[in-house]
Amino acid sequence: MEEKKKKTLPSLPEELIIQILLRLPVKFLIRFKCVCKSWFSLISDPHFTNSHFQLSAATPTRRVLFIVQSQYVETESIDLEASLNSDSSSTSLYLNFMFSESGYELEIKGSCRGFILLHGYFNIYLWNPSTGIHKKLPLSRYGCTCSTYTYNRNYFYGFGYDHLTDDYLLVSLSQDPKLANTKHFEFFSLRANTWKEIEGDFPYCNASDDPKRVGTLFNGAIYWYGFRHDLRYDVIVAFDLMERKLLEMGLPDDADFETKDCDVWVFGDFLSLWAMGNDNTTEIWVMKEYKVHSSWTKILVLSINCNYIDTDYFSLICSTKSGDIIGSQGGTRLVKYNDRGELLEHLSYSYSPHGFQAAMYTESLLSLPADSEQA
Repeated sequence: MEEKKKKTLPSLPEELIIQILLRLPVKFLIRFKCVCKSWFSLISDPHFTNSHFQLSAATPTRRVLFIVQSQYVETESIDLEASLNSDSSSTSLYLNFMFSESGYELEIKGSCRGFILLHGYFNIYLWNPSTGIHKKLPLSRYGCTCSTYTYNRNYFYGFGYDHLTDDYLLVSLSQDPKLANTKHFEFFSLRANTWKEIEGDFPYCNASDDPKRVGTLFNGAIYWYGFRHDLRYDVIVAFDLMERKLLEMGLPDDADFETKDCDVWVFGDFLSLWAMGNDNTTEIWVMKEYKVHSSWTKILVLSINCNYIDTDYFSLICSTKSGDIIGSQGGTRLVKYNDRGELLEHLSYSYSPHGFQAAMYTESLLSLPADSEQA
């Protein structure tokens, strides 16, 4: 009797396998790294991860990361498009690489291309929550601890990416603690692994309603809502990540922001201004043509429903694909409103006396241009 021939699975061309993998979500690719050595090498390759990030840019998987600090640090990630209270969309994460910061305040200072910037007492950290890749960075010589700058309006901070040089930049404008009325504007280049100071006069201070808020990353620049103290008016301050220089943009001509709590953010695909009055009426302005001042347009006027939630200290985080608004209220609740100002849902963390911090990030497999550590 002849032995039955063994059945073998058809073999796909390598290029076809690559094209299939490039179109899969990050969470599946991380699992597939365990399939075999060749897949591990492929999915870890910088060319593959960059191609995957570019392909998924049109339909990215965005998540909200929030950190709750009590006796110890709790970190959780929620799918931005899912319900805030859905257990299936929530993932617990661990900051195992930050043992030296235990007992000290930790702050989220930005997100870019899947990386979260964390500022501790002793160091700064870049961390990809999707892969666990992280890197420890030095504080600047003018750097201060979290508790020092938390409510200091003479302080700007931001995090972004220069695609021309494939470099991540940390940007800081701070007041010299030893010299009154002296400010230092500097940036840290990940590729150069050093801080560099930019000389000049910088007559700006933070005018955001939330002094802890960091700059908004949009279209190759970092934006802050600021106050020009020499001329006594509010402006939008921007740092161009490619040209390495500070710019100034004017507010809409026909808007009255003097009595409102304002901030810069991204709404949909536009640079946007958020202005909330004392009666919880909120205006959303967008710049429909980038860097064209006359294109500022008021697109929404919301009356925030505060029957269930006190909107004091409301801080924006992001908007969903459907136009819903997600923010932090009082540092104790994550809330979601629709574009009519109606409360859709909220997630409370009132058990923590320190509240929580939150930031939106995009899932990615990207690594850092310099050598990185693995969690």
